[in-house]
Amino acid sequence: MRGLELLYFLGQQMMYFSMPLLIVALGGLFSERSGVVNIALEGIMVMGALASVLFIFLMQQFTVVSGNLLLLMALGIAALSGLLYSLFHAYAAINMKANQVISGTALNLAATPFAIFIGRLATGTVIGRTVQQIPFKNQFRISKVPFLGDIPYLGPLLFQNAYITTYICLLILVIAWVVLYRTRFGLRLRACGEHPQAADSVGINVYRMRYAGVMISGALAGIGGLVFVIPTSTNFNASVAGYGFLALAVLIFGQWNPWKVFAAAIFFGFMKTVSASSSSISILSGLPISSEVYKMIPYIATLIVLVFSSKNSQAPKAAGEPYDQGAR
Repeated sequence: MRGLELLYFLGQQMMYFSMPLLIVALGGLFSERSGVVNIALEGIMVMGALASVLFIFLMQQFTVVSGNLLLLMALGIAALSGLLYSLFHAYAAINMKANQVISGTALNLAATPFAIFIGRLATGTVIGRTVQQIPFKNQFRISKVPFLGDIPYLGPLLFQNAYITTYICLLILVIAWVVLYRTRFGLRLRACGEHPQAADSVGINVYRMRYAGVMISGALAGIGGLVFVIPTSTNFNASVAGYGFLALAVLIFGQWNPWKVFAAAIFFGFMKTVSASSSSISILSGLPISSEVYKMIPYIATLIVLVFSSKNSQAPKAAGEPYDQGAR
């Protein structure tokens, strides 16, 4: 590829990989700001992708709805399924005061086999043969956004060969910042994650706010599952390639701040792009390095970044601690 063509290609690929990390990390941000550590992001992504891709598969079989309208409807399904699945974690962590890491891990372990079972059941019923993957037709790519796609340099980078999910994720980023730092709800949510006893003493219902945080987290992680699958595949095989765990690293690297989380998602998205596109970059493909080494780059970068960023961690003080209303 030539210089500009390679730049546009890498920029587009980076957005494909960065947006799922951004939206899921924002989900983790809402949960942890309320005081609940959501390790279950991976499992919630799987459930969101399962429900929404299955919805797309069924709609395309009967050609009821198509195009970006179908994708928008699927995003709603993904958000709802992620929200409902996150309620298991919320009940265990808030009402039962269970260990939040164990609760989240249990949901992660349960999601994949459930998705495989439902995928095989659904495809066997509709297309007459049982396969693990749920196939779909990718009819959602926008070749060029009118007017914006013609902007020199910026147009081919951001507004050509794009998906509407990219712009939705960026809109959610702005909304998340406004909600957390410019609304009464956001102030109360952050108070519950920093000092829940103090929040309770001024009349804030800590349990309700924590439920809200986990439910928002579930909805966003569910959307993230679909945002991950759509640009990168034409089937869902009950996996999101560890993106839920990578989103946790993005959240820590971003210091629980929406704009820093965005910067971290772009960084990790770039690392993932280099990993996935190494054969298309002449400089990298010409080096005597195995492709397996390039595949390790995002995870090696994760370890290195966490080693340095964890020293200055600014996590909510009460994150991971069950709230006991009787302890003051």
